[in-house]
Amino acid sequence: MFDRLNVVAASVFVFFFALVTVLGFIAARWKSADLNHITEWGLGGRRFGKWVTWFLLGGDLYTAYTVIAIPAVVYAIGAYGFFAVPYTIVIYPFLYLTLPRLWAVSHKHGYLTAGDFVLGRYGDRWLELAVALTGIFATMPYIALQLVGLEKVIGALGISGQGWLQEHAPITIAFVVLALFTYKSGLRAPALIAFVKDAMIYIFIIVAIIIIPYQLGGFGKIFDAARVAFEAKVAAKTVPAAGVTLLPGQIGPYVTLAIGSAMALFMYPHALTGTLAASSGRAIRQNTMMLPAYSFVLGLIALLGVMAIAADIKVTNPQDAVPQLVLWAFPDWFAGFCLAAIALGALVPAAVMSIGAANTFTRNVWKPFIHPQMSSQEESFLAKLVSLIVKIGALMVIFFMPTRFALDLQLLGGVWMVQIFPAMILGLYTRWLSGPALLIGWSVGMVVGTALAWGEQAWVPVHPLKWDIPLIGTIDSGLGFAAYNGLTSVLANLVVAFLLSLLIRPNAPDETSPADYEDRAVA
Repeated sequence: MFDRLNVVAASVFVFFFALVTVLGFIAARWKSADLNHITEWGLGGRRFGKWVTWFLLGGDLYTAYTVIAIPAVVYAIGAYGFFAVPYTIVIYPFLYLTLPRLWAVSHKHGYLTAGDFVLGRYGDRWLELAVALTGIFATMPYIALQLVGLEKVIGALGISGQGWLQEHAPITIAFVVLALFTYKSGLRAPALIAFVKDAMIYIFIIVAIIIIPYQLGGFGKIFDAARVAFEAKVAAKTVPAAGVTLLPGQIGPYVTLAIGSAMALFMYPHALTGTLAASSGRAIRQNTMMLPAYSFVLGLIALLGVMAIAADIKVTNPQDAVPQLVLWAFPDWFAGFCLAAIALGALVPAAVMSIGAANTFTRNVWKPFIHPQMSSQEESFLAKLVSLIVKIGALMVIFFMPTRFALDLQLLGGVWMVQIFPAMILGLYTRWLSGPALLIGWSVGMVVGTALAWGEQAWVPVHPLKWDIPLIGTIDSGLGFAAYNGLTSVLANLVVAFLLSLLIRPNAPDETSPADYEDRAVA
């Protein structure tokens, strides 16, 4: 297992991993409170100010998705992988308008999850259940992506082995450490660790964006080398399309991936957990104004993919490109620091994701349908237990779900997660849509999205806008391009929900009121 171990890099890596592990357990005493209450364990007591919220929400964005998966797609097929940059830019003005409203009504009524809000707004328990289960199942492949990134980093250090057990032993150990400090400290652990993680990521990227281009002779030579490599790939037919700029057939998928991913991003339980943990709506507004700084750095991170090509990094799995580039570019001690930053970029969001999913299961599945008389202590204990189970589910996704790119795991989760967009976001402004109509629309969207994503050999994120239907034949949209399955399916969801709402009018009680969405939204 240690035949190729880079001792210096691994030692630095272990030091920082141990540091954040200690911080994870110490976090239980930070802003001390009774962690036997789910509001304290799962939302940090709703006491995080603008700076903690900044690092916590940023921790949701600087993940293995950002540092491993996006550069991997750029390394493999070029400019297409940059779709993540516009979608993280587009989303912030939208969040500026919506999230403070959601925080205001959730704070007043004690909502912890999206399911809580949906139940309060529409009075429909089955819609609440649908929203909850969507969040839980969509979170598992997203956590799996974080663990894939962690696995690639550990492999780059030279820690690997033969056989299934030895191959996955390091990531399993890291998983156990993550599970333990999450169980102990709840949301306080990733919130505290995010300070260290973000500082390390910024140092890594600033140094990389200066040193690596200097070593390679400048960005002109980097892009020239990438252009030649992509042309060779296309000529050899190893990829259908690749280039340093978008090709005509990539524009439709690129645009729809950006729009659909933006709609799904803050529907995830972990994103709402970070939002609802804020101390005020003003803290959220201030963060949505500052978070575009993360988008700028995301663009720099994506460039690591083309730098790896110019550095002649040869890997069979594109997810290995950035770790191998780090080892190529830097001395061992700093390479260990950078790889530790990437690993922390996987651990922090994985912790928040498991907490968000655990809160959702406890509040919107177990309590209303299994044990309505749960005490606060029982809620907290069950949430802690479920946070462990969710991580196990993520491990199973890694072991058994085939994908071409790690990015596809996040995009698959987005296909499911975007289906609650109509109920959540439209529900902040109108109750014209009825609960039963939204539930049926959700069902249609889930079926359509999953069916489109189901490939012959692996899950696929985009699908041509034409379908072969038995007894009917081929139905072609006539638009002439492939689209992100999440956007296609949520449009079907919306159409069904609007049409059925003409027939099924809401008659369930609404425990929220117009005043809940106004003054307190800007408090």
